[in-house]
Amino acid sequence: MEPGRAGWLLLLLLLPALGAAAPGEFDPYRVLGVGRSSSQADIKKAYKRLAREWHPDKNKDPGAEDKFIQISKAYEILSNEEKRANFDRYGDAGESQGFSQQQHRQFHRFHDGFYFDESFFHFPFNSERRDTSDEKYLLHFSHYINEIVPDSFKKPYLIKITSDWCFSCIHIEPVWKEVAQELEALGAGIGVVHAGYERRLAHHLGAHSTPTLLGLINGKITFFHNAVVRENLRQFVENLLPGNLVEKITDKNYIRFLSHWRKDNKPHVLLFDHMPVVPLLYKLTAFAYRDYLSFGYVYVGLRGTEELSSQYNINVYTPTMMIFKEHIDRPADVVQAREMKKQLIDDFLSQNKFLMVARLTSQRLFQELCPVKKSHRQRKHCVVLLTEEGEKFAEAYEAFLTFAVANTKDTLRFVHIYSDRQPEFADALLMDEEKYHGRSAVVILERRNNAGKIAYKALEEAWQGSKEDNFILLDLLDQLRTDPGLLSSETVVADLNDELAPMFLIRWFYSIVDYISDWWDSLFHSNWREMMPLLSLLFSALFILFGTVIVQAFSDSSDTRDAPSSGKEETATKMEKNDASFSKESNSRIPKKSFVEVTELTDINYTSNLVRLRPGHMNVVLILSNSTKTPLLQKFALEVYMFTGSSSLHFSFLSLDKHREWLEYLLEFAQDAAPIPNQYDKHFLERDYTGYVLALNGHKKYFCLFKPHRSGDEGGTLGSCEDYDALQHVEARGKSSCSPGSRSIKNKLHKLSFWMERLLEGSLQRFYIPSWPALD
Repeated sequence: MEPGRAGWLLLLLLLPALGAAAPGEFDPYRVLGVGRSSSQADIKKAYKRLAREWHPDKNKDPGAEDKFIQISKAYEILSNEEKRANFDRYGDAGESQGFSQQQHRQFHRFHDGFYFDESFFHFPFNSERRDTSDEKYLLHFSHYINEIVPDSFKKPYLIKITSDWCFSCIHIEPVWKEVAQELEALGAGIGVVHAGYERRLAHHLGAHSTPTLLGLINGKITFFHNAVVRENLRQFVENLLPGNLVEKITDKNYIRFLSHWRKDNKPHVLLFDHMPVVPLLYKLTAFAYRDYLSFGYVYVGLRGTEELSSQYNINVYTPTMMIFKEHIDRPADVVQAREMKKQLIDDFLSQNKFLMVARLTSQRLFQELCPVKKSHRQRKHCVVLLTEEGEKFAEAYEAFLTFAVANTKDTLRFVHIYSDRQPEFADALLMDEEKYHGRSAVVILERRNNAGKIAYKALEEAWQGSKEDNFILLDLLDQLRTDPGLLSSETVVADLNDELAPMFLIRWFYSIVDYISDWWDSLFHSNWREMMPLLSLLFSALFILFGTVIVQAFSDSSDTRDAPSSGKEETATKMEKNDASFSKESNSRIPKKSFVEVTELTDINYTSNLVRLRPGHMNVVLILSNSTKTPLLQKFALEVYMFTGSSSLHFSFLSLDKHREWLEYLLEFAQDAAPIPNQYDKHFLERDYTGYVLALNGHKKYFCLFKPHRSGDEGGTLGSCEDYDALQHVEARGKSSCSPGSRSIKNKLHKLSFWMERLLEGSLQRFYIPSWPALD
């Protein structure tokens, strides 16, 4: 036999032996002292017992710390079903799936002994010898969903999907490394996904081959389809950004641009540079701060910018950045540097994100300008000018602005608000007093919590901007430094309206444009695997369309041949058609089922029926007790029957006798709609929640609440037994009770059907919760 062939046979024979587990291999089952068939409860119980025994703080044995680490590692593997399955199958808890790290190291030690140098093929089979520059960019699924996607609304991301066994990945590595370092320094995000270890994330991103390059911005994915060279990648990232981030400014339009501060409610930034095109660094900066600042770019080498450069004394040889606020004749702040760096720009802009007297146009802006007090040392007081639009109030505003500029402090923030645009906010502070009608007012306030509670004090008289008004306000601010109790009044203000939000039609138009652009990009660049759902949908629509036309044509011809001759038959035919049309309209809403599926919400089905409910689905839950179960379920089935045709609605009931604590915890987040009494109230445990209905959205973590009507409400007889008898086809089982008590109980769900209609319209108030409580 040839020597080379004998060597390969020997290698094949030794591989199984090398893959065998070493005698000292880590075994989590042995560490915890449980069997391979043990349940999660047994594993958790064993872990708690061993952790208490070997905790280094309690056990002074020299090896207690190492033993505790082994116990923690074993529990980490066995408590995760995926890691446990990998260990049971391959003897390894990682995601290598079939080729453990121990086998990997043994295999390489073996072939290294045969002097098999993989560098001879210029391909890094051994990942330990590869360049580790990508390690700091590696993405995992949870990290991508929870951090990268939200961060993409502040900066674009360039993401590479790669794998170990990929020749093309090695080919683009030098270009990728250079571009990644350059773009990261400019403010772009970089990510790397290893398809071998992060299959779920690679599939989520739509990557079916490696290498794949894509961009992520505003949560939207765009694939890169050109040659992997430096300029193409830079241009790809630049094209991800919106085109209107930075406006070109010249002598003709700079006054108009800077004067928009009142309309935009933002400071305006002018960037002076000698580059003919806007540098990518400035575009990325403008995207990151687009919610706070408006950006303009001045090419100082262009004819037509001489007046602008002279007006603000610009050094044409040094890049300059200027911030303009309420006064456009002079900048509020300036920075110059021969080489603008991202850190320098960020520090400069972060200190100038707001106007001197910004207008409160949204709740988000109110929370940023007037944050909640977290400690005594972190007090932030807002001095608010409540005024109206128009020249009549311009003098009062200018006086307030002058006062704010002269009294700028870290603990004070000066803002103003148009009371005619935010009437609820103004009424809560001014209490609708006559002396403020048609005039401006000044209020000093401090936010106490996120629920809208504030402490405040209003100036006794309306604000006119006189010297006396200035002295009174200055005296109050001086007293406030030493006496925080000066803000003696308290109230709750509603969330501010978003004045600058685009109209519904504009948002709808932008959504349509995005959808068309995505479809167009998929049509020309996606592979057949990605195109199959679209093609299937297209052919299905065409088939249904042509099938409907053909059926309609045949039905029309048969109706013509069978047309009735007598007037009596014609009348009968019309009546039948009317009945048919009525039944058709009714069938569009009446469900196909002849019964209502109402299941009990218990700790067994709680996770599947609520916590992990699919997006877009809701569970409508009726609250009842053992004594009211039968009549309430009968009335509930009658009220919701017309809505059971929707596949996104599920119907359940919850026993108040078993789960009162869970319900009261949920209702604490709906205090306005369903106030919860104090636990020391003598009637606390007697409160009747039967007849309450909750529509629970498990995915978005909110619920809508229906409170039962009082028995004396109008139309209360709708809960009578005769109405239930009309729905005998809905529930074949169960005997209806015609007693007065059951009738009054059924009246609790009067008008539930109208509430269901509002639920489907999305017009009900929503109460959000941080997480779903356990249903013990």
